[in-house]
Amino acid sequence: MARRARPAPGPSVAVRELLQQGGEGLSLRLVAGRAGLDRTLHLSRVQRPGLALTGFTDYLRYGRVQIIGGSEVTYLRTLAPRRRASILSRLARTHVSCFVVTKGLAPPPELRAEAEARGIPVLATPLESTRFIKQLTAFLDERLAERIHLHSVLMDVFGLGVLIVGESGIGKSECALDLIDRGHRLVSDDVVEIKRMSDALVGASPDLTRYHMELRGLGVINIKDLYGVSSVRMSKKVELVVSLERWEAGREYDRLGLRAEHYGVLGVELPLVRMPVAPGRNIAILVEVAARNQLLKARGYDAARRFAEQVDEMIGTEGAGGHVRKVAVARRRAPRKRGHA
Repeated sequence: MARRARPAPGPSVAVRELLQQGGEGLSLRLVAGRAGLDRTLHLSRVQRPGLALTGFTDYLRYGRVQIIGGSEVTYLRTLAPRRRASILSRLARTHVSCFVVTKGLAPPPELRAEAEARGIPVLATPLESTRFIKQLTAFLDERLAERIHLHSVLMDVFGLGVLIVGESGIGKSECALDLIDRGHRLVSDDVVEIKRMSDALVGASPDLTRYHMELRGLGVINIKDLYGVSSVRMSKKVELVVSLERWEAGREYDRLGLRAEHYGVLGVELPLVRMPVAPGRNIAILVEVAARNQLLKARGYDAARRFAEQVDEMIGTEGAGGHVRKVAVARRRAPRKRGHA
């Protein structure tokens, strides 16, 4: 059965953040509507209001950036000023978050007037529409991604993002330290911030605890200072969950690896490996093996299933062979019939 984590409320981005934090890559400048810079964006997908400029505004979505590109500007120029003003006034009344005019084009004066009157930011960029949309979507995807904080450890093991979960005191940090000592890289200890980017999960460390690890008996240590910059990384895609669990003597554990389990985070199902913790077990090496095995599975090879298939084939062959031998022996022992002269 999949285990699930509860998502946090979805974030939003104020239009002013496009100018302040995304401004350098997006090359944005404010043209009109400064009073509306606190309007918010809730969706990373942008919208081009082509149909809306003809009067059909039913599919305009609140919380999106409206892109005014070359096609839209050229169309608006073909309209009489009164008709253009009417269309843009109707468009501005649909709770638009902001407009962005691309390709260095000048916004129609009627758009600037409506923006100033209604407090709707109008931004301009010299970038082509396609390039701007790509960069803006990447920026908004990162800022608007669903996210959650998990009490866990995230490691980069053989290039695979391994999320180590388990109850407090089970040995997650000690296991991570063993992995670091074996050449793997720490992403975050104790608290992992996980964001959903499309259908993938990306984990990182909160700013306050980045590169740090808490070890009982030693206190807080800085992994980057102790092991060097190659022992840490800022973020990593999460591809496997290892759950450390206390060994229970009477409990039945999966010894073949045929039972697939999953761990749900933000609606994404991740492969789950349950790792019983007992004295004498080297958990770090077992996590390494789990990571190697998952890499093989991702390439289409499942060792446990292949072994089960070989056993089935062997049992089937022996069964058929045994039946043939019994028939042959019975025939040799049966009395032969003689012909009549």
